[in-house]
Amino acid sequence: MAEGISYTVYELYKDLTQTEVYGQTLVELAKKDERIVALTADLARSTKIGVFFDAFPERAFNFGVAEQNMMAAAAGFAISGKLPYVSTFAVFASMRTAEFVRTDIAYPNLPVRIIATHAGVSFGQAGTTHHCTEDLGILRTMANMTIVVPADSIETAQFVKASVDWPGPLYCRIGRGLEPLAYMEEDYGFRIGKSVLMREGQDLTVIACGVAVLPACEVADELAGEGISLRVINMHTIKPIDREAIIAAAEETGGIITVEEHNIIGGLGSAVAEVLAEEGIATKFKRLGIPDVYSVIGYPEDLYHRYGIDYEGILKAVKEMLEMKGVR
Repeated sequence: MAEGISYTVYELYKDLTQTEVYGQTLVELAKKDERIVALTADLARSTKIGVFFDAFPERAFNFGVAEQNMMAAAAGFAISGKLPYVSTFAVFASMRTAEFVRTDIAYPNLPVRIIATHAGVSFGQAGTTHHCTEDLGILRTMANMTIVVPADSIETAQFVKASVDWPGPLYCRIGRGLEPLAYMEEDYGFRIGKSVLMREGQDLTVIACGVAVLPACEVADELAGEGISLRVINMHTIKPIDREAIIAAAEETGGIITVEEHNIIGGLGSAVAEVLAEEGIATKFKRLGIPDVYSVIGYPEDLYHRYGIDYEGILKAVKEMLEMKGVR
């Protein structure tokens, strides 16, 4: 067992994927909130919302391979006072249904929760058509839309709980597989729109989201033994982004590296760059992510390594920027 992790939290989350935690947490919330309904498009088992279908069959709806209709129906549920949670793969949630999400959900600012699973390259072996490295860029341009990328199963549970009372539409992006835990406890103060400081540091900052958070923390721990102070920020909310954390990081550490399982255009890196440009802050800056290409096919961990968003890739980028700053 990892040091510092309580037995209860460790045992609860260590063997659960983010999708499994999402499904189980939603069931528990639905026992107390009759507004909650679940929608999917022939992917109840793959997205793990099937547990909700088993628990509340009268409040669960399968639309078949008709994702656009599903989004339109979700808007109807929201208008009728329900709290719809829509579950499908990220590639479908962000692209196949884009017009319906924009016009039926985002435009009228309806409280629909879109839980997009198998995001990034987490569905690696399924092929490039099922990877989703464009969704943050697409959804970020829709007014009223809030976007969250949890770092692990613990944060996924915290998001689902917080989502119930959040006004307006939400897009939550989670992976497919079993990822190691980035957190050691549940009560770290998760708030939508507020980043989490994972590691203190003054020499440089890594701002990460999703699967990149844990390796960024591991790099910080490794460099601490060499006398390097690396700040790590979990920017789980991509929109609205935590501007104050970005500004402070740039001014106090003099350099920022963003890391994301997304095209480097339009996602976390672009959002951070926009803040720096608007504030007129000159700082060293680099984006790590999927370059402007369609990802090759392979196991997720191999793809993380290929595109430099794993431990080795982050460490290399950090060392290069530290050398540019004259720290090393």
